[in-house]
Amino acid sequence: MPTRRSSTKGFKRTDSLLSAKIRQASETRGFAQSRLLTQWAEIVGEDVSSISRPVEVSYGRGGMGATLTLLTNGSNAPILEMQKEQLRAKVNAVYGYNAIARVRVTQTAATGFAEGQVAFDAKPKMRADTAVDPVIRQRATDTVGTMGDESLRDALARLGENILNKTER
Repeated sequence: MPTRRSSTKGFKRTDSLLSAKIRQASETRGFAQSRLLTQWAEIVGEDVSSISRPVEVSYGRGGMGATLTLLTNGSNAPILEMQKEQLRAKVNAVYGYNAIARVRVTQTAATGFAEGQVAFDAKPKMRADTAVDPVIRQRATDTVGTMGDESLRDALARLGENILNKTER
């Protein structure tokens, strides 16, 4: 049986080099799962991740159930307070068991102390009707042609505009 040759040619994957360092840094803050920090937006959703950041997971004296501390600004704290149970369920799904018993919301000013300087800005959304070239709009409408269903024709025309705008850029 011939021996199998390595296809990596002496190179190592980046995650194998960095995973120990990332785990060590996240464990100092109590995060047993570094995925909670690195994939926060995928775990809780874009709307919650744009207004909050996980700061710490602390364990009580009894060791039964941890407390997840979230950092947000003052105006978004009531929104997070209402969603505590849903957030706890989503985070526990990452751990695979009921690791987080409580979620605590901590408020910070928009600017201030070094620990609280976290940007909670959402990405600006592009409006569909901005910067549309009338020539491209007409080309997309002409390409779609006539149809019996007006809403379908309009949707296809908007799709065509988006495609043509992207290819023009």
